[in-house]
Amino acid sequence: MSSILSHTWPWYVSGFCIAIIMLILNYFGKVFGMSSNLKTLCTIAGADKFSDFFKFDWKAQRWNLAVIFGAMLGGYVAVHFMSDASNVDINPKTVEQLASMGIDAPNGKLLPETLFGNEVWQSPKMIFILIIGGILIGFGTRYASGCTSGHAIAGLSNLQIQSLKAVIGFFVGGLIMSHFILPLIF
Repeated sequence: MSSILSHTWPWYVSGFCIAIIMLILNYFGKVFGMSSNLKTLCTIAGADKFSDFFKFDWKAQRWNLAVIFGAMLGGYVAVHFMSDASNVDINPKTVEQLASMGIDAPNGKLLPETLFGNEVWQSPKMIFILIIGGILIGFGTRYASGCTSGHAIAGLSNLQIQSLKAVIGFFVGGLIMSHFILPLIF
């Protein structure tokens, strides 16, 4: 039992849990997605006074705010109780490519400190990259009418063609970013 609580979960356990949640949401006629939570939070904060996009009955979406709480709780549990990444095997060629860009290997962690540690906030270049990346993600989410989790998990499970097109675009964009643009940045 302690093994399952200290290691990352295998894909088939996590995938099964996601499938059960999707079935429950579909049963109750709800739609999953992180960007809808951000839209709700912006409306609660008063963004509806500045843009018609945020004018909707956010109280009808209160249930969806549980997703934000669950993501924060899940992140906390993952970092503090399930951070033994010994079952994560990164291809040595990937580690070598990242090292050539100055990105350290995770060294027993799930993510490299260079990109996801506190040292990011000490580099003006990294802060600029985060700001530009955030703007592009916001634009892409709005342009695609949803985020990766909404389209890839909820949209595809509902057999939506728009979600299939969006997910294909996400993957193509990710490949272009990781193979062509990321080496130019680092």
